[in-house]
Amino acid sequence: MVKRGLAPIADEILSKDKEKRGDIGNLQELQEESNRLAKKIGELKSKGENADEEIAKSKEVKSKIASLKDDGKKGNDVAENLVDNLLYTLPNILDDDVPEGEDESDNVEIKTWGDKKEFSFKPKEHFELGEDLGMLDFEQTAKISGARFATLKGPLAKLERALGNFMLDVHTKEFDYEEVSPPLLVRSDALVGTSQLPKFEEDLFKTTDDRYLIPTAEVSLTNMVREMILEEEDLPIRLTAQTPCFRSEAGSAGKDTKGLIRQHQFSKVEIVSIVTPEDSEKEHERLTKCAEEILQRLELHYRVMLLCSKDTGFGARKTYDLEVWMPGQVHYREISSCSNFGDFQARRMNARFRRQGEKNTISVHTLNGSGLAIGRTIVAILENYQNEDGTIEVPKALIPYMDGDTVIK
Repeated sequence: MVKRGLAPIADEILSKDKEKRGDIGNLQELQEESNRLAKKIGELKSKGENADEEIAKSKEVKSKIASLKDDGKKGNDVAENLVDNLLYTLPNILDDDVPEGEDESDNVEIKTWGDKKEFSFKPKEHFELGEDLGMLDFEQTAKISGARFATLKGPLAKLERALGNFMLDVHTKEFDYEEVSPPLLVRSDALVGTSQLPKFEEDLFKTTDDRYLIPTAEVSLTNMVREMILEEEDLPIRLTAQTPCFRSEAGSAGKDTKGLIRQHQFSKVEIVSIVTPEDSEKEHERLTKCAEEILQRLELHYRVMLLCSKDTGFGARKTYDLEVWMPGQVHYREISSCSNFGDFQARRMNARFRRQGEKNTISVHTLNGSGLAIGRTIVAILENYQNEDGTIEVPKALIPYMDGDTVIK
């Protein structure tokens, strides 16, 4: 917690827990006193002696017990919930090799792949290209849904579908992920399990019947092992899904308001792994390489960043970000976060497994990553594959998924 700068929260949790345990101790002492007095009153009465003093004390003790129990009924749940809620706001413990740092400027570059594309003209940003082609609409869409929504048309809509099919084919046919079509609406318990709740509720879209639209397929996929006891031979479990994702983008006012970078609704292919503790570190490297392979086949220059302590996500113990080069923006953009959560989510979901020949169960480890965010991949293709006349070359890997089309025009 010191690495994350959250020692005060940990201290508050210990203080509240100590307070709660103190109340329990007081109640036990009073009950022992009540039992002692009852025994003494019985002895005095059997001897025909006066027990008024003891009876008065007994009434006083019973009154205190009743008061404490009443407070317990009213406040014990509150106290427990207070501790639980504080615990739910406590992030995962970071891996030892996560570098200390304050923000993204302290992230560490692990490697790069490919070269930045050279242009003989000044490259445009994706929203200029899409609007000039008449295939990317923000203005009319805003009349329908408001800001941070977009409509893709014609070949650009086809490109979105092609990318999803391409990514799913690679992950299922080559990397052993099972394709899933999961629910888009989930209960609050599912979001507590994957750690979006209670801390990040403002980032979610909530329905009137206490359900939420998923911010990522990670929620639905990871919760598929919720409250389960798996056998060791069931692991690893690898799942993938393409879904729309919904985020309120709370706190991002004025940030990336143009284009497809930060939308309320976007499409993403997610990859999730459920593994044994001893396999989670190796699985993290594997999962990251699966996401990298998509970028490599699309021939997009990117870098892999190890996130520093204060830039690592709440539930993750270690995260690699894949950042793709955007020549129109002259900037790297995150296109996938690949995280190892250890047993953090599993403990919240009560997801366990039993080793062969053993009775006891232990928590599984969970991992996830974008494989990839489709909207941002479209942005990367538009900006990296643009021609001076505003047309867009189709990456070779996608031509079969575009019915042989080689150019978007």
